[in-house]
Amino acid sequence: MTSASAAALNLNGYTDLPPGKIATIVTYLDMREPPDLPSILQPEGWTLQRIDHDRPRYRSLFRAVGEPWLWFSRAMMPDDTLAAILDDPKVEAYALHDGTGDVGLLELDFRGDEVELAFLGLAPGFIGQGAGRFLMNEAIRRAFARPTRRFFVHTCTLDSASALPFYIRSGFKPYRRAIEVADDPRLHGFLPREAAPHIPLLTPTA
Repeated sequence: MTSASAAALNLNGYTDLPPGKIATIVTYLDMREPPDLPSILQPEGWTLQRIDHDRPRYRSLFRAVGEPWLWFSRAMMPDDTLAAILDDPKVEAYALHDGTGDVGLLELDFRGDEVELAFLGLAPGFIGQGAGRFLMNEAIRRAFARPTRRFFVHTCTLDSASALPFYIRSGFKPYRRAIEVADDPRLHGFLPREAAPHIPLLTPTA
């Protein structure tokens, strides 16, 4: 990992990032009760399959779903750290399987008195076919099937432009915004250099 001195954030203009860094605006959202959403039938032949303890399958699906959007958190996470999360009985990770392969990821974190929608996403080519709505409805149903104070999620500007509006339409309400700065995972081999071409790769100069 690269290290760089912290830059002061300019709250009324631009802030230059150190070489090798990326930045994104994060929006936090939550809901306190399940919304009244239209039901979506599970597509015929599609199943939700638990993959918590199948680490290679989980990593493969996380990469398939997240690589186009530069999802880096789990891609950069050591195996033992990831195992400590997924082996917790209060964390549930599911693959949406269409009969031929994994096409969607749903991960819920029930630790504490709140539920986090840790990840929800689809592999390229499966967006806009109702699978996302099915996954979201399942997430909300499972989150409120047990006592919980609230259901929360966060999304960022590295993700699809449709992600934030989708969460809002699903009943989540924005309540906080932050700026996240991190090492560009493509420069350290965690993701291919050609990943997320909509986010230009800026190679640090010597």
